[in-house]
Order: sequence, then structure tokens, then C-alpha cells
Amino acid sequence: MSGLKLFRMDTANRGMTEVMPLLAEIEADVQSLVEAHMETLLGVRFLASEYGTGPVHGGRIDSLGLDENGSPVIVEYKRGVDAGVINQGLFYLSWLMDHGAEFEYLVRDRLGVTAASQVLWSAPRLICIAGDFTRYDVHAVREHRRSIDLVRYRLFGSDLLGLETVASVSCGMQVGHRSRRQAVVRAAAGVQGASMVELAGAVDKVLLGLGDGVNRVERKTYRAYQRLRNFACLCPPQRSKLLVYLKIDPKDVDLV
Repeated sequence: MSGLKLFRMDTANRGMTEVMPLLAEIEADVQSLVEAHMETLLGVRFLASEYGTGPVHGGRIDSLGLDENGSPVIVEYKRGVDAGVINQGLFYLSWLMDHGAEFEYLVRDRLGVTAASQVLWSAPRLICIAGDFTRYDVHAVREHRRSIDLVRYRLFGSDLLGLETVASVSCGMQVGHRSRRQAVVRAAAGVQGASMVELAGAVDKVLLGLGDGVNRVERKTYRAYQRLRNFACLCPPQRSKLLVYLKIDPKDVDLV
């Protein structure tokens, strides 16, 4: 991983041993590892592996899933560097958008009717997991109007997996939706309500400013902020309060 060095401490001898980063022996090893722990690693519920796209497209999607916000997710894997991983993923993403009913049937079969009824088609995602990416890959991602995450992986020894987000771009459709909804809320609010809307805007700015790779996803009942996984959810402002849900255990933090 870029610039990262990992060392194992030997407390008995007061020494340090560097744990060298490795690539998987074959691409399937990365895929099987991620699929077995997809919700923990990516915040995505696993749906299917090697999903066939039919005789016309003639391909197989490495992994299909549904993220915490109901967005359809395609995950493509490469053992090392592969210039075609993004184009391949976009090809499958186009297929997915044309086969929404088939995907919802899969969700209904694996996760139930409620999950299928809440699929968020405005923000489908492509996650590419590979040994590395080129600067051309990073530039290409920023030129597309799709939600794409480039994730670099490394294995450390036999029991450590490292994931690093190289680039993350959210779907451009979300921004316009946010502006319209905020305008409606502001128009309907009174003086106190308007101050809550302004506070929500300030919170939004802070959360988006927490480093690179933070994306915002709009749902009817909340606004999610994610780095691969959700780390905060902002509810619509009420007249006298603003609620933000965080993925933390109160026992592990000092509340101020």
C-alpha cells in the first residue's frame, strides 16, 4: 500500500519485524475473501457471485450486492494492475441499469420484499478492488458521472488485510436533488426552523470536509455520508433539533 509500513512488535525481545505486503496468488482469492466478509469490509450485503448477464452481453459480474442505503453495488476484482477493470465495471453497470427488475427480484429472493422495495436506483455503485491503479485510472473515474470507488488491497502475513481508497466519486445526480429538497425545507420552515436548516448546512460542510473520499447519498428520510461504508447519517432538520446518527459505541468514546 502506498507509503504504509506495518511492523509486528516483539515485546519479549523489544524488537520490531516488518510485515511485508503481498498480493494474492490469484484473483479468486481476493474475491472469495471479500465476498465472505463483504458487509464488514464494504458495508455491502452480498447477493451473488459470478452473476451471468445473459447471451447478449456475454459476461459475468464478479459480485453483486446492496449497500446500507439501498444502492445496487457491483464489485470487480483484479489481482494486480489491470487497465480494463473500470471499463469492464462500467459495462456491467450499464447492464444493471437496463435490468432493474431482474436485480430487484434477486434482492427480494435473498433479502426480502422490504429491501427490494427500497432499492435506490439514482445512485448505483461500482467498487473496483485491485492490487493497484494508475494515475490514468484515477483521472478516468473523475470524468464519469457514476459512483465509483477504486480500492487498493494488500495482504500482510496470514491474518491481516489492508484496504485503501485510492479514488472515490459520487453520482452527480445527488447534488441537484439535495439542493431542491433543501430549498423546499427552507421555504416551509419558520425562523427557528430556518436556523436548523442553516445548522444542517454547516454539519453537511463539516462531514464532507473530513478528508478525501467522503461521499454523500440522499434518501427520503436521511442523508448518508460514507467512505465505502456509512459513518454518519443526517436526518432532515426539525424545528428545534437536528439529529445525526454516528456508527460509534458510546462506551468507547468520551462524550463532550
